[in-house]
Amino acid sequence: MTSIAAHWQFWALLSALFAALTAIFGKVGVQGINPDWATLIRTLVILSFVVAVVVVTRVERPTGDVTSKTYSFLVLSGLATGASWLCYFRALTVGSASQVAPVDKLSVVFVALLGVFVLGESLSLWGWLGVALVAAGSILLASTS
Repeated sequence: MTSIAAHWQFWALLSALFAALTAIFGKVGVQGINPDWATLIRTLVILSFVVAVVVVTRVERPTGDVTSKTYSFLVLSGLATGASWLCYFRALTVGSASQVAPVDKLSVVFVALLGVFVLGESLSLWGWLGVALVAAGSILLASTS
């Protein structure tokens, strides 16, 4: 019998839960502060948290197997994350969490489209229907809040 922690669905659901908490805590936390400063504080907390996790779990440092391509794409991913966070907190300063979060979840649609058109992944008819429903749901939620 395999542990629930061995399944990607477990971690994806936890990610969704923590993303929801991010929106709620972020909306309250960004009140009365510049969103760029709020992002800096959030980033320092995340950096400290991840360092603690690596130290406590004694994760080994990467060996010579890490390529420059890997580093390049991790840097690009970090830059995209930073840009996303800056935009997210700025949106939370002017919009409600119940509007901002659904629009932010359009990232699901963008990932699916980029996965197909850039990475060469494929979606079934059901997959495309799911993408359309996520897009419609995000737009509907954001426009009725």
